[in-house]
Amino acid sequence: MNKIYDSPRAALDGLLRDGMTIMSGGFGLVGNPESLIPEIKASGVRDLTVISNNAGADGFGLWHLLESRQIRKMISSYIGENKLFEQQYLSGELELELNPQGTLAERIRAGGAGIPAFFTPSGVGTLVADGKPQEEFEGKAYVRETWLRADLAIIKAWRADATGNLQFRKTARNFNPVMATAATVTVVEAEELVETGAIDPDCVHTPGIYVHRIVQSTINEKRIEFRTVRERP
Repeated sequence: MNKIYDSPRAALDGLLRDGMTIMSGGFGLVGNPESLIPEIKASGVRDLTVISNNAGADGFGLWHLLESRQIRKMISSYIGENKLFEQQYLSGELELELNPQGTLAERIRAGGAGIPAFFTPSGVGTLVADGKPQEEFEGKAYVRETWLRADLAIIKAWRADATGNLQFRKTARNFNPVMATAATVTVVEAEELVETGAIDPDCVHTPGIYVHRIVQSTINEKRIEFRTVRERP
């Protein structure tokens, strides 16, 4: 089955609605679905719950949906480098469910694996554990966390074939693969579209069974979050 669409707008056609939950891949400025986010903004959908490690940075990524006030709630692990995210949360405009980063990744993975809940020591004794069941295993306290699932996952891949097999590069292979498994519909933007079979089976990071729609990305900025340089000797 050919899952390739002509444009980011076409790839999202019929999928967006007010109040839905969206998973958005990326880690810092790497692996963000840069071509799909502007189309969500242009659609005008509102009251979104967005699950993402962070919300982009000033002027980049999910920041654009925060600027347009289309996001009602963020489920994230990092607020830094995004003044708008911080301001909206502190002012009460934006609801935030903050997670330890590993817990967030595991909640998403659990959603894709069909595991409703699990126990972790991360967050015990902090605000993260408030109101959550806790148990003791081998003399150590653990807090119960629940899975995360979404109506839609928007993913950024390096390479994709027509059946949806995906390959990621380096740090972009972070939240993208697990999010692709944990949504009702997964839409992928890929830097390169290749023929079926061109990706070595050992290099397929996400099998095509999890992918519903694919589009070639139209925006591929390679931003550096913190540029650190030193003088040559």
